[in-house]
Formats: sequence, structure tokens, C-alpha cells
Amino acid sequence: MIAEVDVRSFSAAHADGALVLDVREPHEYEAGHVPGARLVPLSVVADVAREMPVGQPVYVICQSGSRSWQAAQHLDRVGHDVRSVRGGTSGWIGAGRPVVRGQRANRA
Repeated sequence: MIAEVDVRSFSAAHADGALVLDVREPHEYEAGHVPGARLVPLSVVADVAREMPVGQPVYVICQSGSRSWQAAQHLDRVGHDVRSVRGGTSGWIGAGRPVVRGQRANRA
């Protein structure tokens, strides 16, 4: 079963070093993303799912929550402990959390 977490819960996990996948498109990621989030566009999630570490929660985020839910469903089917971030990057930014702009260093 896929867990859906709010921004507050995600923020705590992020502070503890959680693995974060941003499933938006590169231009969206560059416009602003959660620090440390790995760019894995939704279109390639299936291609990298088996390369993801097993045994640790994977937090999936997009702009508002729709694409992250789709990605989470796929990751769950292949055995990952996955959580979709409700409200996505918009919610993260709206909560005043830090954002990185223009970097692609975390691209998967």
C-alpha cells in the first residue's frame, strides 16, 4: 500500500536524509526543487525503478501530487517502500521550505 504524506511529515523525513525523487520534467525541476531531490521524470521511472535502493523509504514528489502518485504506484508494484508527497513542490514552497533553482546535479 502506498502512503501519502503531507509536507510537514515529508519535511521531517527530508531533514533525516530521506531519498527524494522529483518526477517532474527537467525544466520544472530547474525552476525549483527540494534540496537533494533526484530528478527522475515520470516517463523514465520504470526504467530506473530496479536501480533504486530497496529497504528504505522513497519519497516521490512532483508539482502538486498527481504524477508522484503515478510514480509511487509503479515503484510500489516492484517492491519499494514508497510515499507520495501530498501537495508536491507547490506545497513545499508554500510552506516556506528551502528550494534549489537551476541545478541539475541530482539528476538520476
